[in-house]
Amino acid sequence: MIRQRSILVPYPIDKAYDYALPEDMEDVHDGDYVTVPLSGREVFGVVWGEAAGDIKPEKIKSILSHHALAPMPEIHRKFIDWVAHYTMTPRGSVLKMALGGQAALDPPIPTKGYRIAPSSGDASIKLSEKQKAVLDVLADGYPRRASEIAQIAGCSAGVIKTLAQKGALVETEIFSAPPCRDPDFKHSGAALSEAQENVAQHLRGLVSEGCFHAVLLDGVTGAGKTEVYFEAVAEALSAGRQVLILLPEIALSNAFLDRFAARFGCSPALWHSHLSQGARKTTWRGVAEGETRVVVGARSALFLPYLNLGLIIADEEHDPAYKQEDVVIYHARDMAVVRAHLGAIPVVLVSATPSLETIHNAWSGRYEHLHLPSRFGGALLPEIDVVDLRVDKPESGHFISPPLKKAMIETLQRGEQVLLFLNRRGYAPLTLCRSCGHRMECPRCTAWLVDHKNPHRLQCHHCGFSMRPVLICPSCEAVESFVACGPGVERIGEEVASLFPDARVLTLASDTAEDNEALKAMLSDIRDHRVDIVIGTQIIAKGHHFPGLTLVGVLDADLGLAGGELRAAERTYQLLHQVAGRAGREAKPGSVLLQTYMPEHRIMKALAAGARDPFLEAEAYEREAAHMPPYSRLVGVIISGRDERQVQNLAKALGQSAPRGEGVQVLGPAPAPFARLRGNFRYRLLVQADKSLNIQKAIAAWVGAIKVPSNIRVYIDIDPQNFL
Repeated sequence: MIRQRSILVPYPIDKAYDYALPEDMEDVHDGDYVTVPLSGREVFGVVWGEAAGDIKPEKIKSILSHHALAPMPEIHRKFIDWVAHYTMTPRGSVLKMALGGQAALDPPIPTKGYRIAPSSGDASIKLSEKQKAVLDVLADGYPRRASEIAQIAGCSAGVIKTLAQKGALVETEIFSAPPCRDPDFKHSGAALSEAQENVAQHLRGLVSEGCFHAVLLDGVTGAGKTEVYFEAVAEALSAGRQVLILLPEIALSNAFLDRFAARFGCSPALWHSHLSQGARKTTWRGVAEGETRVVVGARSALFLPYLNLGLIIADEEHDPAYKQEDVVIYHARDMAVVRAHLGAIPVVLVSATPSLETIHNAWSGRYEHLHLPSRFGGALLPEIDVVDLRVDKPESGHFISPPLKKAMIETLQRGEQVLLFLNRRGYAPLTLCRSCGHRMECPRCTAWLVDHKNPHRLQCHHCGFSMRPVLICPSCEAVESFVACGPGVERIGEEVASLFPDARVLTLASDTAEDNEALKAMLSDIRDHRVDIVIGTQIIAKGHHFPGLTLVGVLDADLGLAGGELRAAERTYQLLHQVAGRAGREAKPGSVLLQTYMPEHRIMKALAAGARDPFLEAEAYEREAAHMPPYSRLVGVIISGRDERQVQNLAKALGQSAPRGEGVQVLGPAPAPFARLRGNFRYRLLVQADKSLNIQKAIAAWVGAIKVPSNIRVYIDIDPQNFL
């Protein structure tokens, strides 16, 4: 009888295929990594279980090879199945995220390294201090590359070459070592306050229990939440477990990595989209084999096949960047809780401004709520004042109000730093013809082109389209009639330079730092007070500690409230609270000025009064009255394609056949706010349902009954976070 196994491959396929084991291949087990033939190609896959046995023997294909790796744990395979079901995504698409790229399963390629020769103790070999330092580095028996030895020993590669010539070192083949193999969990961390120690002790206890527990670690900005959860990390490491620390944006990792290295004596493994293929392969194999102990990564790090995961941390759990909006549409914070539950391990959600979903779970007792109410070291929270732009108007053509300008002057005179926050890249968000009102818009998206001065281009921030500024209006043919409307951070930079010509000014946005190293250098300049005034977008709003920064000016506090989004008020409050938290984080007191045309808005009042919880309670009351999450379920259905008529017709067909009945309501179809995106026309429907309804089953039956043309895509967004 032919031995068969079921293999799942990393393609948009929901079923696992049956394959035969060759006679000369030993039995493979669930979770093993294999190579199989598929549609004329050789592809990687994972053994998913017993074969269905419904394929004729003469038609079944054989497994080609079996990879010498630890099997993917059963818990992780269950997690992939769960995510696929919940998000209504083919299992193969979820598996693809867990495999980290095709090259990850290829055998590692050796490189040249050095180890100590047996004759290194020969007294006749005279050694310099640098050469002795090299031998000290290699005394642990691990061979290393010359560059790694030189970096640790503080010498040149020539010193290593000379030692090899003397016979003290021998060349050997080595493979890239998995990162973060041996973090020092015994190394003492920062001195904790009594409140911090109490929370840290509780987290250590939860980790040692080895069971599922969801915790909200809620603390004001500057409360030392990171140092507290580092204690839980140390506890997991001492038990021989792996740890995952999720960060919403890799830009937040620079200062974090320094703090991690100071605490644990090495850098963690990184996982994000900008890693080189070689680095991804090394980290993936280290995680899969259990050698890499701590991973710090963006949302996709959750899907790495951890061999022995013992703790998950989701820092800044409220951040919208945790939601992936394409291919597999999921929320990493929510999936982290699921992964922890399946693995019977603790998960800690960390924030100074928790999402309404998370705080609701804490209020209802589903999550434990741990609170750090004060800043570390006796630092005080900044005073927040509101500037009414209807009264304190900036000068014509300017955007800094008189009260903010006065506060900036006083701050600079004291030798302290200023942060001006505007969450808008470029020079101006709109270019308008003064003669006819024509607006320069993207030819591929429903969006205006943003004026950038360096380089001088009009750019679309959604699809990347760019063009040179035009001199003649394409509508009325007026010459040189275009004018930049509204401010971006570049325009604020011009204004600051004219007001404070002697100040050292830095503009920081995602497109002003060329790469991660440039960003790291810019953040270092701010921390070391080589900058007087920082002008930044949300990249500067969270996760950074600048000792000399005492004044934050928010130039347009109303910016996030436009558009009527469900979470607009919540996200605006979170962002403004986070950016305000950059001020006065050490001994010098901080202050914040919010420029707004709506000083009576509950967000401005809550920020000025430090009334976060009353604000969240009011948000919760409104959501419950409107039967919106977290008191109900939402599902977005997005129809997208190049042919507008086809998209519109399919959207209408879905609308006409939409499920109706008690506990479910379907709104739409309607053109999406971004009715055209990257050349595709888009329509949306929104399903609102009771939490008790099996929404995935209802959606599958509804959408599955409609024939979808091959050139049209229908996206299902369970628990949508935006409605654009």
